[in-house]
Amino acid sequence: MEFCKAFNARTQEMEAGQPCPVIITYFTDKSFQMDIKTPPASYLLKKAAKIQSGGKAPGKETVGTVTAAQIREIAEIKMKDLNAGDIDAAMQIIAGSAKSMGIEVVG
Repeated sequence: MEFCKAFNARTQEMEAGQPCPVIITYFTDKSFQMDIKTPPASYLLKKAAKIQSGGKAPGKETVGTVTAAQIREIAEIKMKDLNAGDIDAAMQIIAGSAKSMGIEVVG
């Protein structure tokens, strides 16, 4: 019950239905530590491109488009969970994810 209360309190500002990976460390004294990550890049990209799923043949078919500004916004959200030194590197990671899903980056 304690976990449910803590989880609900920490996620109340998040959008309903938005996936949020959580790392839970449970200790022998029945205490726990919870680390809530940012939503997956694929979820944010699909939402920005307004599509239901990625392409079945990435590189050969384009299922949607996102702007460079949207890529930057997603990179800023994901920055703490990415292995990137600056925002430009984070944007390249997100743009690569978009390309692998069949989403074209314009602008």
